[in-house]
Amino acid sequence: MENASARNLWGDFLDAHLEFASEDAPRVIHFYDNEKDANVCADLACKETKRAMSHALKGLQSRNEPLPKIGDFYVVTDWNGNAKCVIRTTSVKLLPYFSIRDEHARLEGEGDKSLDLWKNTHWDYFSRELGQFGAAPKDSMIVVFEQFEMLYKK
Repeated sequence: MENASARNLWGDFLDAHLEFASEDAPRVIHFYDNEKDANVCADLACKETKRAMSHALKGLQSRNEPLPKIGDFYVVTDWNGNAKCVIRTTSVKLLPYFSIRDEHARLEGEGDKSLDLWKNTHWDYFSRELGQFGAAPKDSMIVVFEQFEMLYKK
């Protein structure tokens, strides 16, 4: 882990949870592609209000990132790389965008937790993300819906 803040938080987590001492170093992530949303979502994850995140499958594939899997650990940072919490994936589902429902939006925990807000926010994000690869979101695109639990925070 290149991020010293994340490395320190992961070390503190392992000190408190020796049962995970043999785990590989986690990925270090921040949410979204902008400072405001990254910081808000990091705080929501630490408060356990945000318990899920969504990825465009095509975005993961275009960046050659593996699909998340149950048991994956992440150190969540704010936009500036300050480690905030450790999360662990509890569920991964591949869903067409058009099948996202109210429950998915509630689990993501952003804003008023409504499906309308989720769809608007994520459509904009997926447009920016996929636009980098010459693609655009579609109602039929596959969304990787990843649920997680917050395990440790400062």
